[in-house]
Amino acid sequence: MLRRILLLAVVACSGLAFAQDKLSTHWEELTAPDFAKAIQQSQGTCILPFGILEKHGPHLPLGTDLLDVRYAVLHAADKEYAVVFPEYYFGQIFEARHEPGTVAYSANLQLQLLQETTDEMARNGCKKVLIVNGHGGNEHLLPFFAQAQLERQHDYVVYVLGLVDVPGGPPHKTEVDMHAGETETSSMMISRPDLVHLDRAKNESGADAARLKLPDPLYTAIWWYARFPEHYSGDGSAASRAVGEHKMTGWIEAISSSIRAIKADQNSLKLQNEFQEKAKHPLDTRQ
Repeated sequence: MLRRILLLAVVACSGLAFAQDKLSTHWEELTAPDFAKAIQQSQGTCILPFGILEKHGPHLPLGTDLLDVRYAVLHAADKEYAVVFPEYYFGQIFEARHEPGTVAYSANLQLQLLQETTDEMARNGCKKVLIVNGHGGNEHLLPFFAQAQLERQHDYVVYVLGLVDVPGGPPHKTEVDMHAGETETSSMMISRPDLVHLDRAKNESGADAARLKLPDPLYTAIWWYARFPEHYSGDGSAASRAVGEHKMTGWIEAISSSIRAIKADQNSLKLQNEFQEKAKHPLDTRQ
């Protein structure tokens, strides 16, 4: 009996030691010494989950995009280790300024803050920064930010993973489904089911108001408000955990695959440096 108790005590201590040795994926949870170990373990690969604060119909939290993208990123980092930056919501959301709870920073501040954030991440050893987008309004901002990295030389690389379309899965019940509708509500049923108020989903209409008649290639900023003035697109009451699980599983896999590819990438920084050297003397560049 005594031997069994001693054996159980040894196993318990071993489990505790393992738990203490396992590095958190959360930047903010790491001690300074452990942060240095985490950078080494992640091969300098860090993730910036990019969300927003905006209205999500009458039934989902303002931080839906932030909560969903962090859920997906943290689960991906558990599969393929990387250091995950804290909550970041300083993106583009001018189209929802008329709704309560929306926080819309100026365009200049969005770019400046993002640049200084990735610069600081790199100064702390993150030489490969993956920005994972969780908000449709950032889909133009983030590729532009990544392209703007060629404006001057950096000792790190910015990668952007835009919104991920996960094909297949359970059949959807709705056709209009762009914001706080069936898919997004289903995803929140996985990431934070306690914040989903499905009984309120029909309190507002998410129908397309179709108030602009312009050809598809023509763009104007008011297009979203013209179609969905309540900042709600679709019908969240059609949501299901099955749809949410399919979406989240596919998203997590896409992120973890991206982390693996980034860790293996040995060429991007070399090519960036080569480009910057040539950019100093464009007339000397061989044609």
